[in-house]
Amino acid sequence: MSSSKVEDDSDDELQYRLSSVALEALNSFLAEKDQRQKRFEELKATLEKEYEERQKIITMEDFEEDWQQSQFWYDSATAELLAEEILDGATEETLVGIISAPSVFVKIQELKAAGGIPNSIKVHLLEFDKRFELFPEFIHYDFQYPLRLPSELKGKFDRILIDPPFLSNDCQTKSALTARWLTRPWVAPTNAASHDNGGRNTAEQSPTRIMICTGQVMKELVEKLFRQAGVRATTFEIRHSKGLSNEFLCYSSFESKHIKWEQ
Repeated sequence: MSSSKVEDDSDDELQYRLSSVALEALNSFLAEKDQRQKRFEELKATLEKEYEERQKIITMEDFEEDWQQSQFWYDSATAELLAEEILDGATEETLVGIISAPSVFVKIQELKAAGGIPNSIKVHLLEFDKRFELFPEFIHYDFQYPLRLPSELKGKFDRILIDPPFLSNDCQTKSALTARWLTRPWVAPTNAASHDNGGRNTAEQSPTRIMICTGQVMKELVEKLFRQAGVRATTFEIRHSKGLSNEFLCYSSFESKHIKWEQ
């Protein structure tokens, strides 16, 4: 018997071993994958439609996580709070950058469509995944090349929210380099206390807002890289839509009602 005949017989035997349940599960998986691909192609077709209409129909459910790219979307509540915090007090003169955190960017588009955030606030998404080219604010970004960005963006951003895709010193350092290059000069909060209208002591904070969402294991490095901007770990709990085993922290250059520095 030839070797090719043996191989054919082995293939046939393997196919017969697959139970009807396994085949049904496989077919269901493939059908769901085809549905997602069809949905994404339909979304691409909407590029010819008005921008506000695109905003209303795109959600993070349209973008499947790719774990090989270390994609882990925030749950809706986390994305919304982060969006509100990074945009709080922003005006049409404010330029905001969302780096490697597309679930926050998409939430901002949802809030804009619902009238919760003025459309005049300019927000850019810097992201590696080219599926997000659906949005005209998309700028392709690869942390391996931290300064390979349009030169006109240098030093123009007032607000930055960044989620470095990998828990490595290299990724964190390069992401910090990108943030430093994009933002206006960093000014840490002063130690001098002032008084708000309620008579409480408050620290004067920088107009440049920086937020980083990454693992607790990177705490020492993150606070070192962003020390000049006054970034510190906060008590805000980051939650992901499908859960995550690594403990995540939100690091911030400012405090607010919901964002409080660790004591």
